Order: sequence, then structure tokens, then C-alpha cells
Amino acid sequence: MMISSITKVRVRYADTDQMKHVYYSKYLEYFEQGRSDLLRRVGLPYPDVESMGYFLPVIEAYVKYRQPARYDELLEVKTVLREIPAARIHIEYEVLRPRDTVLIADGYTVHGIVAAGTGKPVRAPRAFVEALTAAFKNDGKVQQTLQEV
Repeated sequence: MMISSITKVRVRYADTDQMKHVYYSKYLEYFEQGRSDLLRRVGLPYPDVESMGYFLPVIEAYVKYRQPARYDELLEVKTVLREIPAARIHIEYEVLRPRDTVLIADGYTVHGIVAAGTGKPVRAPRAFVEALTAAFKNDGKVQQTLQEV
């Protein structure tokens, strides 16, 4: 079982390097957009998580670059959450070029859950777990969204 969403991203000129390829660090920004959209779609927009008194800092990130993407290409970021977190959240990503279904990059991020007031690690808050449990029960069907990063 899993929860997934797809975010469409149009490559901006500012995202490219001198070789006219998407600069390597931009993929982490695309991951972030996908992650934010997934959380929003399951009823946990990140501002709400913060207002509950929690932060989700990245404690690990990995990207495997497979093919270059270029300016003005439309990409899809598939974001997947496979389990309800206890103290850490592991989220997977695939960046695809939909016109020819080429896998551009894939990877993951791992996030801790910390209390905003103390910065100390905590278990996932009840509201967080409840929203994700409901999404998993809904067969992980999360609406697609169009975002231009």
C-alpha cells in the first residue's frame, strides 16, 4: 500500500546550468514541491504542520541522475509514501519526462519530526498519523496537481 501524487513542473531557464541541463541541486527543489503537494493533498499542508508545532527537517537526501532535462521541458514528479511514519518519514520520488516516459532522476528524502519549540525529535503527532491513515485507507489515491516551480 502507498500514497502517491504527481506534480507537473516546467523547467525554468534559471533551473539550468551552462550546459543547458537542469542543475543538479534543482532536483531537490522538485522533490520538495512534490512532497509539499502530497502533504497538501492528504490534508496536511506544511503550514498546518508548522502551526501544530512541528517541523519536518530533511536528515537524509539521495538523488540518482539518469538523463538530463532541459529548459522549458514539462516534467512530472511522482512522490510516494509507502508507510505511516512513527518518528521519521521516508519519501520516494521519480522525475519523469512524460512525453516519452523517460526517467530523468529518482531518489528519496528522509525527514525527522521535531517539536518546533525545542527542536527535539518526537513521534509523529496524532493528527498527522490520522490524516495519513485515512489517505492509506482511501487506496492512496491522491489527486494530480499542476505546479510550475
